[in-house]
Amino acid sequence: MPIRNRRAAALPAKLSRSWLLINAAKEQDFAPGLASEADSVIFDLEASVPDDGKVAAREAVLRALNGGMTAWVRVSPSTSEHWEKDLAALSRAEGLRGVMLAETEHPEQVTYTAMRLRAGTPVIALIESALGVENATQIASAPGTFRLAFGTNDFRKDVGVSADPMALAYARARLVIASRVGGLPGAIDGPTAADADPQETAEACQVTASMGMTGKLSLNRAQVEHINTGLAPSADELSWARELIEAHEAGGSIGDGSYLPRLARAQKIASLADSYGLWNA
Repeated sequence: MPIRNRRAAALPAKLSRSWLLINAAKEQDFAPGLASEADSVIFDLEASVPDDGKVAAREAVLRALNGGMTAWVRVSPSTSEHWEKDLAALSRAEGLRGVMLAETEHPEQVTYTAMRLRAGTPVIALIESALGVENATQIASAPGTFRLAFGTNDFRKDVGVSADPMALAYARARLVIASRVGGLPGAIDGPTAADADPQETAEACQVTASMGMTGKLSLNRAQVEHINTGLAPSADELSWARELIEAHEAGGSIGDGSYLPRLARAQKIASLADSYGLWNA
């Protein structure tokens, strides 16, 4: 049985940048996805699997997670007839890292989901509607919520806006602020198109990072390394952080009131870069 990419497997999910969605009905894609550079891998039992394929996909996921694989799983929304069946199966999955709950709109949906899984199983609340965005703070504060994620495509369908970053800025900001209020890791942005080229992916990551989001969903494993790069500290940030930290360690004086906040930011950049294997690269 293939093992997870070792570098990615050792990275805490709170720091995961790339979240690769893999169609749970395509068991042949499980191993390549797990071996990829994706920080986290999600077997998708929801949107990518038609109703008549749910049972077979669920069995494939359970077989994989009880056969040595480890992954997250996107489950059906709590309003769906498939929700209980998804969770009943996953409660027996040894390699389950956590679940992503589709169409989250209320905090209790997360809590009820967590209650049906093994104690401590983290739940990512995937917010895909106007109601979900408006309830984001309560959802972020709900027992069981691990991170918030933004389902951009379904959100656009719900509210009728374009993919222009300005049209989605309010919703992204709400998820970022709610995550901070709820004491969660940074929010996870929605995916670019599966056929987006490296330049398009890099530009999308610039939007993600500028909004304060720290992760991004992906529908194509060829994109994950570009996402990892786009959501990691840049070369300029690393250089700035290194200079400031070295000057501080050499006894640099506090020049003004901005010094300590700048030092804290430099130390955070250094910590992230170290987690991603960039600080001493």
